[in-house]
Amino acid sequence: MPLALFDLDNTLLSGDSDYEWGQFLVEKNLVDSKAYERANQKFYKEYQQGTLDIVEFCAFSFAFLASQDRQTLNALHKEFMQQKIIPLMGDKSRALLDKHRRRGDELLIITATNSFITRPIAEAFGVDHLIATEPKIVDGKFTTEIDGEPCFKEGKVIRLKQWLEEQNATMRDSVFYSDSHNDLPLLEMADTPVAVDPDEKLEEIALQRDWEILSLRS
Repeated sequence: MPLALFDLDNTLLSGDSDYEWGQFLVEKNLVDSKAYERANQKFYKEYQQGTLDIVEFCAFSFAFLASQDRQTLNALHKEFMQQKIIPLMGDKSRALLDKHRRRGDELLIITATNSFITRPIAEAFGVDHLIATEPKIVDGKFTTEIDGEPCFKEGKVIRLKQWLEEQNATMRDSVFYSDSHNDLPLLEMADTPVAVDPDEKLEEIALQRDWEILSLRS
């Protein structure tokens, strides 16, 4: 089946789930609010500029996960979904996913954001396949380390190639939707790259290369 690939943050979602998780923790006073919010904004700005150190960011963002048991984290995530994520899941994104389902395409969300945050979001969108940055788990608890290759920039291509080999699938007739210039390596790998509400750098590239540009914002 043809593969339809979707970035998550600021593509299918009209916001960034990783950033919103941090803001959720701040608002619930579960972290040192001033220091955490300052760091969260710093990392988000670096991501937008294309200068993010993914290992440094994950050590920061996984720290809260590592400090809590899974039952507590799962309960918090349910609240997070209702407060922060459901409002970011727009009708146009759902319609785009449905269009590819009707075509018989294989749907896959591929995101730099960690799988704890994003797997329930993928499930809420009705997408079975997810490739995300994986936190290392030891004795049933999260750690602050990344398990394997981070799913970021060129890492998305590496992780996708591993997945394709496992699934005995190919990129033939593939389409990839993304908002970010950070995803340029994977956009260039797809048969049909689509810029979705693109950042300034990606919009410039998309216009130069005559890539489709669309908006999923309501």
